[in-house]
Amino acid sequence: MHYSLDKIDRQILTLLQQNSNRTTKSIATELGMTTTPIFERIKKLEKEGYINKYVAVLNNKKIGLKQTVFIGITLQGHTRSFLEKFVTQINSFPEVIECHRVSGNFDYLLKLVVEDIEAYETFIISKLTLLPYLGNVQSLIALSTSKETNEIDLGRII
Repeated sequence: MHYSLDKIDRQILTLLQQNSNRTTKSIATELGMTTTPIFERIKKLEKEGYINKYVAVLNNKKIGLKQTVFIGITLQGHTRSFLEKFVTQINSFPEVIECHRVSGNFDYLLKLVVEDIEAYETFIISKLTLLPYLGNVQSLIALSTSKETNEIDLGRII
């Protein structure tokens, strides 16, 4: 049976997306409810998989990761073995914070955060180009970022 989100669930999810550190009491107060039903709803949302995890969003620049790079990658082959090996290896690189299989000119689109352009060059030379099934690689260096969020506007989809 599929759990269907109602207005209160969407409000809870919106508040938790804005600050996952909020207490059940503060959410209940904002929604004009008591803590017990809010607590039960949050547990249900977790159990049903609407909430994957709670995280702290870090300021990359403050921790020394000043350069964002997007890499479009084409593999030499498209067998299941090639794809699985590529994904396994890419997922082991801490510089890679996102890896998407995509359609179009590339097979995969990666997002990296590194200290600077020299660190990116080191990544390319010492890690990425050593992958035997790698075909074409195209890099896009982010000059600035005007929007970066993990928050989903639930009002537009649910």
